[in-house]
Amino acid sequence: QVHLVESGGGLVQAGGSLRLSCATSGFIFSINAMGWYRQAPGKQRELVASITRYGNTDYADSVKGRFTVSRDNAKNTVYLQMNSLRPEDTANYYCNPKGPYGPLYNYWGQGTQVTVSA
Repeated sequence: QVHLVESGGGLVQAGGSLRLSCATSGFIFSINAMGWYRQAPGKQRELVASITRYGNTDYADSVKGRFTVSRDNAKNTVYLQMNSLRPEDTANYYCNPKGPYGPLYNYWGQGTQVTVSA
């Protein structure tokens, strides 16, 4: 059974930083690309960062240069370092293995809330 447990969110002022973690189990983490997604109230969930099994990364234009995704295969965990946060980054953040057409699983964890005040 797949488990995805996100943590590390919180309330931060604009310009601040947060580091999110996503602990996973129930699938072979090391062979899967992983994605970080976010969903703001009234908006669709969007992919903000991804990392392949080989460590290649990709970012949405809105976070490029500010966010950094990384992974620790020994801990089955993916991270998202978020710097220079903006109010528009406010959302609930989720992780999910990334398939060729989107999230690999329909199951989602509870997410971790990030709130950035102006």
